[in-house]
Amino acid sequence: MRGVRPLSLRARLTCGLLVLLTVCCAVVGVVACVALRDVLTDRLDEQLIQATDRLPASLGSSSRARAAGTGQGDTRGQMQGTLGVLLRDGTLLDSAIVDAGEGTAAGLSSADVVSLAAVRRDGQAHSVRLSEVGSYRVVSVEGDDGKVLITGLPLKPVADAARELQLVCLTVFGVALAITGLAGVLWIRRSLKPLHDVAAMATEITRLPLASGEVRLPPLASHTDPRTEVGAVGAALNRMMGHVEQALTQRQHSQERLRRFAADASHELRTPLAALRGYAELSLAGTAPVPAKVLRALRRIQKTSAHMGELVDELLLLARIDAGRPLARESVDLTLLALEGIEDARAAGPDHGWCLDLPDSPVVIEGDPQRLRQVLANLLANAHLHTPAGTRVTLSLRAEEDDASPPGADHRRGTVLLTVADDGPGVPTAFQAGIFDRFVRGDDRGVGAAAGSGLGLSIVAAVIEAHGGSVRLSSGPEATAFTVLLPVGEPNRTVATVSRSAKGCSAAKDRASEGVPGRPGWESNSRPTSPS
Repeated sequence: MRGVRPLSLRARLTCGLLVLLTVCCAVVGVVACVALRDVLTDRLDEQLIQATDRLPASLGSSSRARAAGTGQGDTRGQMQGTLGVLLRDGTLLDSAIVDAGEGTAAGLSSADVVSLAAVRRDGQAHSVRLSEVGSYRVVSVEGDDGKVLITGLPLKPVADAARELQLVCLTVFGVALAITGLAGVLWIRRSLKPLHDVAAMATEITRLPLASGEVRLPPLASHTDPRTEVGAVGAALNRMMGHVEQALTQRQHSQERLRRFAADASHELRTPLAALRGYAELSLAGTAPVPAKVLRALRRIQKTSAHMGELVDELLLLARIDAGRPLARESVDLTLLALEGIEDARAAGPDHGWCLDLPDSPVVIEGDPQRLRQVLANLLANAHLHTPAGTRVTLSLRAEEDDASPPGADHRRGTVLLTVADDGPGVPTAFQAGIFDRFVRGDDRGVGAAAGSGLGLSIVAAVIEAHGGSVRLSSGPEATAFTVLLPVGEPNRTVATVSRSAKGCSAAKDRASEGVPGRPGWESNSRPTSPS
């Protein structure tokens, strides 16, 4: 059933124990009451047979006494409530009932007489319900002259005894159920504690970041006795944890070796690449005539060495971030970085339309200005390289304050959203999941010409994660957006910032009036102010 919370194993065991005990108590109570009723009824039947032998004299004495007007007869030896009835052909001739040692008229109704006349005359006890005097066990025997003598003893003592036993059973069994329930909860809790410990350890394992980095597994389960179910589970879990720990250790060592190799190789390649590029530039700067083929080769060497140098620098940066080396921490004006980034992008891609959307006041966070500038440059370059000419690219910056920040604080905490969006063809769905992986190029995604090393977006993700933020992609036809989320902390020092607010675009046709916000070529509402 929907909406019903499933019970835990402890609750199910406790409820099952109480249900079974309740059933057992009910069965014992019913059997005891039935057995007691049967025993008391048998004894009552024995007393009834004895009373039948004495009843004729008692009835005769009672009849004579009532005829004489004394109202009393000889009822000695008769039990309280003993009933005597004399019938002939279904007609009541006489009746008496012992009350306080005296025989008095029973006062039977016509329906009672009919019920008594219907009792079989076999000398055996039968139960009958009389409206005037209650339930009785009666014996009907044939007398002289067609008379029928009926003797009865009340069933009230039997019913009272059975009722008292029922009350005793309810009281005793209720107390027993309460005590058993409490003791069962404690016992089941103690019995299931090993299973709870194993489950807690497994839950703790699921919370560990097993994807990367060094992982410290929790202590092994202490309940490992294979003769018990919980012990068998604990032993199997310990063996599994041993295999997992071994695999994680090997993975960590492999990652460290690969990271160390990438860092060492990048570091060692920087010097020969710089030398190669320097020799090429030196040769190109010479005044001596150089054959055209050699000149083209030298220029190719210069360009290739520059590209390889950039690739080595990017690999070295990723290796350092993977190694957990901290980035610089200082106050960074993201508004200024956005202005500089969009200006550089316009210069590199004049065939695109570049739009800028900034808030009215500067957005300042703590971070590494050089790496954040690189993030912005990579996102803008990605939009330029993998979209056709005429594509509109929008860089927007927005700060969202946290309502939980204390009122009146100098610096309110919150989140900064930096978005680079374009109306290009978009990223195919098949490539979106791995868009931030390393060495993913534009030709792999089929969105444009291959360019770059395929490390730009992976550097963006690594740098943003190192700043405690995240980056996500949403892409569709004519709507692709990379959104960077960065936490806003409290700057460790005050920086001189200028209020720069711009909302406008610079299209490809405005090349003649290229500029920055506040200059021709921009729709700007910037209001420069003095440094804060």
